[in-house]
Amino acid sequence: MNDYIVERVLEISEHVIKTESTVRKVSEMFGVSKSTVHKDLTERLPNINKELAEKVKTILEKNKKERHIRGGIATKNKYLQPKN
Repeated sequence: MNDYIVERVLEISEHVIKTESTVRKVSEMFGVSKSTVHKDLTERLPNINKELAEKVKTILEKNKKERHIRGGIATKNKYLQPKN
C-alpha cells in the first residue's frame, strides 16, 4: 500500500475518533469520496492498525444507528424553512 494512502487512512481514522463525524462529513473535509472513506475505514484500517479499527468500527455503527434520526431532523428543518 502506498505511503500516502496509509497516511490518509490514519489521518481520517484519528479524525473520526476525535469528532465522531459521519462518513459524509469526513469525505467533504478530506476531499475524497464517501466510498473511499468507507473503504479506508472498513478494509484498509484493519490491516494497518487493529485497535484503531475497532474504535472506528464502534463509531461507524453508532452513526449508522442514529442515521434515521438525523434524516428526520433534516426533513423537519427542510419543511420549516420559509418558501421563496
